[in-house]
Amino acid sequence: MSSERLRDRARELWTELAAKPVEFPSSEGANVVVSPGSRLCPPLWTGIVVLGGAGVVTVPSVRAAELMACASSTLSPEELVDADRLRAVLPVLGVLGPASLCYLDRAGFLPVRGGAAVEEAVYDHDGVSALLAGAGEEDADESGLVDITSPAFVLSESGGVIAAAGYQTWPRSVAHLSVLVAPGKRGRGLARVVASAAVAHALAEGLLPQWRARPYPSKRVALALGFQELGAQLSVRLDETVSPVPAGVTTV
Repeated sequence: MSSERLRDRARELWTELAAKPVEFPSSEGANVVVSPGSRLCPPLWTGIVVLGGAGVVTVPSVRAAELMACASSTLSPEELVDADRLRAVLPVLGVLGPASLCYLDRAGFLPVRGGAAVEEAVYDHDGVSALLAGAGEEDADESGLVDITSPAFVLSESGGVIAAAGYQTWPRSVAHLSVLVAPGKRGRGLARVVASAAVAHALAEGLLPQWRARPYPSKRVALALGFQELGAQLSVRLDETVSPVPAGVTTV
C-alpha cells in the first residue's frame, strides 16, 4: 500500500471520528467544524489532526471556531499541532499531546524474528492486571492497554508479565495499538517484541494498524516495526472569553 493510500485510509478514520461532516483540504490548510460530540478530543475541547500536510479541526462552539479560523489563517497545518506555536496566537488553557500518528501495511511490516517467546492471553489476565498496576496510573493510562479488544500478547519473566501489547478495534477497520513494559525492564527491546505480535495479529484480521505516540521512545518502536509517521494529533482547551493574539505578536 502506498503512503498516499495509507494517508487516505487514516483520513477516513479521523473524519468519521469528527462526528460532523468535514474533509481534509485537497491542498495545504485545515477545515474547521463545530462538533461538540467529536471523538478527536475530550468533551468541550478542540481536536486537531494533521495528515499529509492538511488538517481537520473540531471545536465545541462557534466562538471556538472563530478562534481556530484565526489561527489557521496565520499558522500552517504542521504549526497547528505544535502546542508552543498555537499558544503564541490563541488563549490555550490546557493541552493533550501532540502525538505522532503512524500507520503500517503488510508490505511495510518489519516483524521481530526469534528471540523471547510471546504468549497470547485474554486482556484481563491476572499477569496483565499486575503489569498495569505496577506501571503506575500515568503510564498505564498512556499505554491504553486496559482498553484493548484483541488478545494480549505478553512476555513473562520469573512468573510475572513484564511486557504486553494488544489493540483496540476502531472504526474503519483500524487497529489502535497499545504497548506497556514494566518499569525496570525497559530498554531491552521488549516493547518491539510484544508489539510485533500484536501487529501481526491485526494484519491477519485485515485491519490497519495505527500507532499514536507521544514520547519519542514509543515512536522509535513504531518506526522500527515499519510504521510510517504520517501526521500528528493535538487536543487543546481554549479560553473562549479571550480574543486571539494579533498576527506578528507573541504571548509571554
